[in-house]
Parts: sequence; C-alpha cells; structure tokens
Amino acid sequence: MNSAISIENIKKTLGNREVLKGISFSVGIGDIFGYLGPNGAGKTTTIRILLGLLQADSGRLDVLGQDINQSETRRKIGFVLDTDGLYDNMTAEHNLMFYSQIYGLPKAGERFDKLLSMVDLKNRAGDRVGTYSKGMRQRLALARAMVHDPEVLVMDEPTAGVDPSGQIEIRQIMLDVARKRNKTIFLSSHNLDEVQRICNRIALIDRGEIKLYGELENLRKKMGGGGVVIETTKNIPESLLAELKKLDRLGFQKKKKTSLFFSPRQGTGVSDIISLLASRGVKIEEAVKKEALLEEMYASILKEAEAS
Repeated sequence: MNSAISIENIKKTLGNREVLKGISFSVGIGDIFGYLGPNGAGKTTTIRILLGLLQADSGRLDVLGQDINQSETRRKIGFVLDTDGLYDNMTAEHNLMFYSQIYGLPKAGERFDKLLSMVDLKNRAGDRVGTYSKGMRQRLALARAMVHDPEVLVMDEPTAGVDPSGQIEIRQIMLDVARKRNKTIFLSSHNLDEVQRICNRIALIDRGEIKLYGELENLRKKMGGGGVVIETTKNIPESLLAELKKLDRLGFQKKKKTSLFFSPRQGTGVSDIISLLASRGVKIEEAVKKEALLEEMYASILKEAEAS
C-alpha cells in the first residue's frame, strides 16, 4: 500500500449541479498534499466525502487501503475544518479530554501534555479557550484533531484569519507532524505561498475536474515559466532591445535597469541567450533561471479552463 488516500472517478451531484465530474488522484503516505481551486470548484464537497459526511454518487474512495464508508477507516482520520470545534468555556486540557471521551479513549494527562507541547500551548493548558487568539485556537484545533492519533490529517484553510507570525507557527507544526510523527496531511488552502512552502504534491480542481496533479517540483519544471534573469554590467542600447524583441524564441519580456527578463520558448536554453548577448558585446555578471511559481501555474491553468 503506497497511498494514504486513493480517489477513483468520484462523482457527486448536488441539486441540479454536477459538483464533482469523476475526479481521480492519490495522496502518498507521508505527503503534505495541497488541494487547490477557486471557490465553488468542488474542494469542500471532496472533503465532506473524504470525511464520510457525504456519500459519492459513484466511484471509490479508500483511506490506507480501506473503504471510507467503514467506521474503523474514518477513525484513522483527524480533521481541522473552518469551524475549530472547540468549546470556549472549557480549558484547552478539558477540550482534549472531551474529544478523547468521544473516541472512547481513557483519560491520559501525559498524552495531553505532549499534544499541547507539540502546538506550544502547554503553558496555557488551564486557560479557557475563549481567551485564546485565532492562531492559538487553530493550534489547539490541530492538537484536538490528533487526540486519537490518526494516520491522516485533513486540514481546510488552517491559517485563514491568522496573523503572519501565527501562520509561520502553524506551518512549522504541520511540517513537524508530517516529518517527525509520520502523518499524512491533506491541506485545502487558498494560500498559494503556503502550499508552495510546505506541500510536496498538489491537485488543482476547477469546475469539478482535476486540472493539474502531481509532484509540485516536477510540475513547476514541466510548465516552465518563471523565466530567466540576466544581470549585465551596463545598460543595454535600445537597438539591441529592439532586436531581442523580434526574436520570439528568446521570449524577451522587459528590461529593468541592467537586468533583462526572458521567458524562453521550449528548446531555447539559458546558454542560447547568453551566447547571443555575448556576441553583441554584452558583458554578463549573472544568469539565473527561475522555475514557475505556483501562483503563475494556478493562474495559467484557470485561464486556459475559462478559454475552453
């Protein structure tokens, strides 16, 4: 078994709208998997089916090799959704104790201490959750999601509404959970920078269809973009800029002071650009090839989808 989550041809219609049109993808064990898409794309419906809150019309969804419709399978999943599921008038420790009882687990102060330490809240264990900041609540929600030691964590916008320092803390916790505790994380997020920082694989859904799926680094290399930046020692004469603009294969974009920006066409390498500039007497200080940003890939795919 290599997949923590396996989704095969899942379809779902709500009312008169086909929300999921036969989506398929898998999440590897140990992945931090980013699930992306605009509002209304089908992300929430996918999550509800994954958590057993909705039934798919057709297709199959397995978690760790077992059908999601089995109760023992659902116990292997922890989740943090848009509502944190915490009780304001209870302390952090009592919240964890309450959810432990729901899962039929014995009271275990030492286990709670470890969870609260993991999310850096041990010193606030006795405080009522109603006094917590948004970031603290989200960290406690993550501890709550792990109270039964699940193998898979489903997280829906875990850093939404959290200040930048709190976002950094939550991202680091997710990385630690995946790497040190060997958990698989399924992360649905609109924060593309966050996904790019911590996810190793992604799927992009739009209008109920998977438009992009795979290893993030491989996708960035495959899609190109990002371009090439050439740093020169002097300003480039207008005559040479005019020549560069005519050579479509170079994909010349713009000049900024002594920097030249290119998005070369397929088959044109950095060395080709350097050779041409050198032949025109341009002295080059540095050449940097930049891979496509996730934001660029996201915008490109959705633009293609709108045009089709």
